[in-house]
Amino acid sequence: MSIARNTLVQSSLTLGSRILGFVRDVLLVAKLGAGPVNDAWVTAQQFPNLFRRVFAEGAFASAFVPTYARTLEAEGPEAAEAVAQEAMRVLFAFTAALTLLAQIFMPWVLLLIHGGQADDHVHYNLAVLLTRITMPYLTCMALAALLSGVLNSGQRFILSSGVPTLLNLCLIPAALISNVPEIVAKAAAGAVLVAGVLQVALLWWGVTRQKVRLSLIGWPRLTPAVRKVMALAVPGTIAASGTQINILVSQSLASFEVGAKSWLYAADRLYQLPLGLVGVAVGVAILPRLSGAARSEDQARATATMDEGIGLALALTLPAAAALLVAPVFLIDAFFVRGDFFESDAVASGGALFHFAWGVPAFVLIKVLAPAFFAREDTKTPMQFALVSVAINTVLGAGLFFWLSSQGRVGFIGLAIATSVAAWVNTFMLATTLAARGWYRPGALLVSRSVRSVIASALMAGAVWFMVHNFQWVRDNIVDSRALAAGIVILVGGVTYAVAALLTGAIRPRDITGALRR
Repeated sequence: MSIARNTLVQSSLTLGSRILGFVRDVLLVAKLGAGPVNDAWVTAQQFPNLFRRVFAEGAFASAFVPTYARTLEAEGPEAAEAVAQEAMRVLFAFTAALTLLAQIFMPWVLLLIHGGQADDHVHYNLAVLLTRITMPYLTCMALAALLSGVLNSGQRFILSSGVPTLLNLCLIPAALISNVPEIVAKAAAGAVLVAGVLQVALLWWGVTRQKVRLSLIGWPRLTPAVRKVMALAVPGTIAASGTQINILVSQSLASFEVGAKSWLYAADRLYQLPLGLVGVAVGVAILPRLSGAARSEDQARATATMDEGIGLALALTLPAAAALLVAPVFLIDAFFVRGDFFESDAVASGGALFHFAWGVPAFVLIKVLAPAFFAREDTKTPMQFALVSVAINTVLGAGLFFWLSSQGRVGFIGLAIATSVAAWVNTFMLATTLAARGWYRPGALLVSRSVRSVIASALMAGAVWFMVHNFQWVRDNIVDSRALAAGIVILVGGVTYAVAALLTGAIRPRDITGALRR
């Protein structure tokens, strides 16, 4: 199956999940507003979101898949099954112990990520309670990542891409359970835990259908194969999680400004969409092919795979980034302003979204470039670059946050700027190192297509800007619903980009049909 088809499968399922996720977030934001209760809920989500993006969205699998696939190819299904089972038992024991320790020390742990509101004992204790409820999601996501890796190694992407939908299906009823913010927050935290258990159960069923028999019964053993997996997994997970760690750092600093976590969260829901739909999907899709090319030392195949992956990622990401740049407040206002989330909140959140937007291509490219290292079992180099980006984000973010605050301005905008700067630094280091080692240099066709994608995205941005500045006309003459009118603006932007991409040659019909047919 081609990269385009694998990406299409994953992106389609992820799109369905993200649409439900928007419904979930609109309901929760309307019920919780932008204040201390929502800040507590966002804090409780920080760990689940980090674990979901680290484990379920390919970071752990990026380290596990090459080892599992190599064992499957060289030693057969029984040996690969043994590796998966032993790795799963060790992973389960480690994450379960970590979860237990977190339950005990949660009041002190949250001082690191929610310390700015520690003086508000009522809402700080609410954040502690909610995070204790959601914390076991870590163990669920660790197991889900390993099971997904087994499925992906067999070119089975549908189930692993579809299970995140269960989280939204559990959270939506929780958002409707009451109009009391504290009750809604507690119900949502419980829904996160239920969703994690259901995700593991469904993936376990999928692995069993592939005739892979795994069991958690038995003592964990650090066999040579497991040690190899873990040696790759730990730095690989850190490497693929640089962006998510930066978000965690930013949210921690934001706790010193009441409401800032809520504003950043609303912006996060929009700019993470292309990362989940495109970056993660392309990264997961190319990893098995890159691993195969590395084993056979087929440099031409590896380069072609990277060119195809980056070209596809940029063609889908650049227009999204352009739309977020030209209409950040408009998009936040259209989707989130209702209930206790007001227009003033949309303006604040839109300011952060603007600065996240110019970092979106970098966020996605990190997900596509890192697998070129993972496929060669080099997880330490991307980890080092990720840690450099975290350091830059922390120092620059803290500096901008407190400097802007001292000037009487909102400081959380500086956190968005720092996150995007750190992502571009990480991308630059990954790309230049790949070139220096002779592992990958973009081909002339990719460069040409990328330039054409930029031109098509600029044309689309112009169309979106015009529509946004004539939004009242759309509501007066087409549809009066703010959300539906915003949907029309987005649709016009999408059509404009598609036409511009075809006219400029950024996308050619025969490339699409050829890729999907392979």
